[in-house]
Amino acid sequence: MLNGGVLAGIARHAFPKAAMEVLDEVAVTVEGGLHGDFRGAVKPGGRGRRQVTLMERGDWQSALAELGAVAPWQERRVNLLVDGLDLPQVPGALLRIGADVVLRVTVECDPCSRMETVLPGLMAALTPDWRGGVCSRVVAGGILRLGDPITVELN
Repeated sequence: MLNGGVLAGIARHAFPKAAMEVLDEVAVTVEGGLHGDFRGAVKPGGRGRRQVTLMERGDWQSALAELGAVAPWQERRVNLLVDGLDLPQVPGALLRIGADVVLRVTVECDPCSRMETVLPGLMAALTPDWRGGVCSRVVAGGILRLGDPITVELN
């Protein structure tokens, strides 16, 4: 175990460009990712590299500070906000959240041009050093709740 943090936020969106719904808890499955989130379902023949997305609270706050702005974290459009944890920038690293959920980091979660509609300059502010977060695939499902502990294991 490298370090630990806590789950500080949970959000999902039912379809592309839909508003983000902030939750206190959510079910997660290997087949469907976060219940009710359109990105979670693994398409036939797909790899599910973007089933669940995560970002560090500190990275979000740093990006906003650079812009002198304030915006709620869910505007980043990631599923999970983590606090007190450096997300691994290593594909294959495992994130254990709560009692049962295990996610495998797949790729960097590159900020898209939609960030510019949130705040001008936000896409660039989220680009360095994986600040936009990580994408992951569900290895083991369960229930996620705000405040769940998160630990990192590298393979």
